[in-house]
Amino acid sequence: MARKTAKKGKGAPANAGKKESMLALTWKQLIRNKMAVAGLILIGVMAILAILAPVIAPYAYDKQDLYHTFLGPCREHWFGTDNLGRDIFSRILYGARYSLSIGIAAVAMSLVAGVSLGALCGFYGGKLDMILMRVLDVFQSIPGMLMAIAVSATLGPGLRNCIIALSISSVPGYARMMRASMLNIRDMEYVEAARSVNARDGRIIFRHMIPNAMAPTIVQATMGVATAILVAASLSFIGLGVQPPAPEWGAMLADGRNYIRDFPHLVMFPGIAIMLAVLSLNMLGDGLRDALDPRLKN
Repeated sequence: MARKTAKKGKGAPANAGKKESMLALTWKQLIRNKMAVAGLILIGVMAILAILAPVIAPYAYDKQDLYHTFLGPCREHWFGTDNLGRDIFSRILYGARYSLSIGIAAVAMSLVAGVSLGALCGFYGGKLDMILMRVLDVFQSIPGMLMAIAVSATLGPGLRNCIIALSISSVPGYARMMRASMLNIRDMEYVEAARSVNARDGRIIFRHMIPNAMAPTIVQATMGVATAILVAASLSFIGLGVQPPAPEWGAMLADGRNYIRDFPHLVMFPGIAIMLAVLSLNMLGDGLRDALDPRLKN
């Protein structure tokens, strides 16, 4: 017994097993939720199709065939062709690259900024907390869609500017959630223990507090990707997002709206793609929320 104990202590850190067990418990709780598993599989399939689009797509997304415009779904063109004879199925596959990358990149940028600001406000409090929170209140008082439109109109349309606009409009929500989580754990025993050994503030915040305060933010970020995809499609629809000939799903909806009465397949397939992406991310987010809730763990 002594040898086994010594060998265990000499190897991995004492909290390694605990971290692995918490991760395994969360995963076990997640896979019990059939809706969450379905959402995870669906978004995983969409991500794989987006990555393998150059291999899977039967045509280049910008290849025009003016002799075969407005074709309905057929053997050669599974989802039909648009007003320029471009294959809609190929454009949907390539469009997944744009829509998913916009959602993930925008959430990643806003998550880094929001978590950092919220952690600083929650840890230090005082004047810093008051000033930063009032500034964020001003940003949060503006509807997210309106903020994204204003930033996109100022910076100009394009993929990079669309990501920046979406990330700016999402920062206040992540900052407030992280601040609330930090306030809940600021006076816990392990934080006091770290302070008692004169650990630096940066180590306490980023090594001890943020990892234990990230659970609600992870859930919000998962659903935030779905929201970012919707807003990005809306910006492209009004001409402030990704510009043609890039096959972003919102831009495809904008291109097909003038022909919706006679050729509904031009907007039906991009709309279904947006719906499936948002639905799968929301189902996954709901499952993560339940899995990370300690009251639901057995």
